[in-house]
Amino acid sequence: PGNTTHHILSTGNNTQMVKVLLSLSECPPLGLESLKVKDTQLKASSFKRRGLGPHRGRLNIQSGIEDGDIYDGAWCAQYRDKKQWLEVDALRPTRFTGVILQGRNSIWSWDVVYTYKVQFSNDTLVWTPCMNGTEEAVFEGNQNAETPVLALFNTSTVARYIRINPQSWYENGTDGDICLRAEVLGCALPEPTESKDKLDFRHHNYEEMRKLMKSVNEACPDITRIYSIGKSYTGLKLYVMEISDNPGKHELGEPEFRYVAGMHGNEALGRELLLNLMEYLCQEYKRGDQRVVHLVKETRIHLLPSMNPDGYEMAFKKGSELSGWALGRYSYEGIDMNHNFADLNSVMWKAIELETDKSKLINHYFPIPEQYTSEEAFVASETRAVINWMQNIPFVLSANLHGGELVVTYPYDMTRDWAPREHTPTADESFFRWLATVYASTNQVMSNPDRRPCHNKDFLRYNNIINGADWHNVPGSMNDFSYLHTNCFEVTVELSCDKFPHASELPVEWENNRESLLVYMEQVHRGIKGVVRDKDTEAGIADAVIKVDDIDHHIRSVADGDYWRLLNPGEYQVTASAEGYFPSTRTCRVMYEHYPTLCDFRLTKTPKQRLKDILARGGKIPKDLQLRLRQLRLQRLCFSLVI
Repeated sequence: PGNTTHHILSTGNNTQMVKVLLSLSECPPLGLESLKVKDTQLKASSFKRRGLGPHRGRLNIQSGIEDGDIYDGAWCAQYRDKKQWLEVDALRPTRFTGVILQGRNSIWSWDVVYTYKVQFSNDTLVWTPCMNGTEEAVFEGNQNAETPVLALFNTSTVARYIRINPQSWYENGTDGDICLRAEVLGCALPEPTESKDKLDFRHHNYEEMRKLMKSVNEACPDITRIYSIGKSYTGLKLYVMEISDNPGKHELGEPEFRYVAGMHGNEALGRELLLNLMEYLCQEYKRGDQRVVHLVKETRIHLLPSMNPDGYEMAFKKGSELSGWALGRYSYEGIDMNHNFADLNSVMWKAIELETDKSKLINHYFPIPEQYTSEEAFVASETRAVINWMQNIPFVLSANLHGGELVVTYPYDMTRDWAPREHTPTADESFFRWLATVYASTNQVMSNPDRRPCHNKDFLRYNNIINGADWHNVPGSMNDFSYLHTNCFEVTVELSCDKFPHASELPVEWENNRESLLVYMEQVHRGIKGVVRDKDTEAGIADAVIKVDDIDHHIRSVADGDYWRLLNPGEYQVTASAEGYFPSTRTCRVMYEHYPTLCDFRLTKTPKQRLKDILARGGKIPKDLQLRLRQLRLQRLCFSLVI
C-alpha cells in the first residue's frame, strides 16, 4: 500500500474529504478474531440459525464437530441474494482501511464468497459505498475456505459502522450459502493507549529476536546469560535467556524454572510475552522492585521464546492476519511437536496391566524407549534438543505457551484407552489444578466472567482450566513427557483466541498476562525442598528417591543431593531412600506462605555399602563394622538352620 485519500463521513449525506499521507498497513485489525470486538457489535441482514449468526463471522473461528450445533464456523445468511450483509460497529469513529475474508470452517459444508462490496455509516441509516474512482468497488473474496484474503481500500474512510456485502458466492444447485469469516482493519480515533511498561511491543523475526535478547543481556549482564540448546531443521539456533543472580550454574537449593513458547510457530503471542518478560525482569530488577529482586535471587529462570523458529518465520512472512489457522504450526519437516515427545504414558499403563507384583512398578523417571532414540525415528531436531535440555537441567516447574484458545490445561494430555477425550488425572491432580488455577484466575481475560467462548468450547464452565485429556487426546505431549521422565511439573497455557494477534494488541496482551506470568513462576517455591546427605560425610546424595505417602509419584534428588517436591499445603509423611543406604522417613508440613518447607534428610549407609566403600579405598575395616557384619552372618546362619 502506498499513499491514500482519507474520507470522513458526516451523519448526513454530506461527505467532507481530507487528503493525508497515510500507509494503510498502519491500521491494525479491530479484533473480530481476538474477541476484542464483542458479539453485540456484530449484526447481519439475516442468518440461518444461531450457530451461524453474525457472532460466528470471525476470522479463523473454528467450528464444532457437527454441522447444526451452536458452534458453527462462519456467519451464513438465511437468504441467497445480494442484499445480505455483515455489519461491524467499531463503537467510535474509526479510519477503516481494509477487510480480510475467509470462507466457512466446516467438516461437512463448503461455502465461500467470491466477491463483495463494502459500505460505511455513522448512524446505520445513511450508507456510503467504498469507491474505486467513480465506480463502487468490488473486492475479490475467497477461492477456498481457509486461506485469508486481504483487500485494502484505495480510499480509507472514517466512520463508526462498516458492512461487508457479498455479491457472488459458491452455488451448486441448492448447495452453496452466503457464508464468511472476516476481520476489519481500522485505526480507532483517538488511538488506543498503550501499556505503562516501556517494552518493545512488536513482532520480532529471528534476527530481531536475537538483537532484543542481546540488548537485554547487555543491559543486565550480572543477572542474564544467553545460551543455545540446539538448532532447528534449517539451522536456526534455539536461544534461551537465563535470568538468575548467578547465571551459568545451578545453586544448591535454588529451583530451576522454565517457560517454553513457540512450539507451534504460528502461535506467536507466547514468543512476544517471553521477550517482554525478559525486558521487564531486567528493568524491574535494576529499579529495585522487591518482588522481582526476590524472584531473580531465589530462582534460576530459563526462557525459550521460540521452540519452532522455522515455523514462526513462515507465519511471520505471511503476516499476523494472513497466515491462517495452520501455516507455521508444524516444523520445517511437517512435524507437530506437541505430539512428538516419547509416549511414556503407554509404557506406564502397559506395565500396570502386565505386572502382577505391584511393588516392581515404577511411577517416575520412565526411560525413553530405544526405538524413539534411534536416528531413524521421526523426531524433530527441535524436540531432541528440548529433551536434552530437560535431562541436563533439573527443572522443577514449567509452562508451555500456546495460542488459539483461552484455557490452562494440565496432565495427563493423553487418554488411557485412546478415547477422543476422557478425564485422565495424574497422581498430582490437586496440585496441577492449583497451578492451572493460579494462571487462569490472575489472567485478565480468562478471569472475566462476561467473556465469550473463542471457538466451539465454553471453558468458562470449567473456570478456564481443564485436564488436557478431557479436552482432546494428545499422545506424545511435552507436558506428559516432562512429568513422567523428569522431576518437572508442566502445564499448557492457551493465551488468546487469536494465534497471531496484531502488533497493536501486544501491549494489552502483556497487561492481560503480566501478573499471571509472575505469579506462576512463584509457585516453584510451593511445597518442600531439602538436601539428602550422607550422615557420616555430609556429602550430598544424588538420585535419592523422594516418596510422599499417598501420592503415587516420586521425584529424585539431583547432583548435589538437593530436591524440590511441589505440594499443596498440608502434612505429609516423606521418605528418602538411596541405593546403599537405609531409608529415612519424617513428617513435613507445608504451610500457606510463599516459600517452601525445609525437609532435609541424612541417610546412614548399610553395612554392606560401608564395606564396599572401604574395600574400594583399600582401607581397614573398623571394629564396629566387623561386629555388625558378624551379627548379620549369624542371623543368616540361624535362619537357614531353622528352615
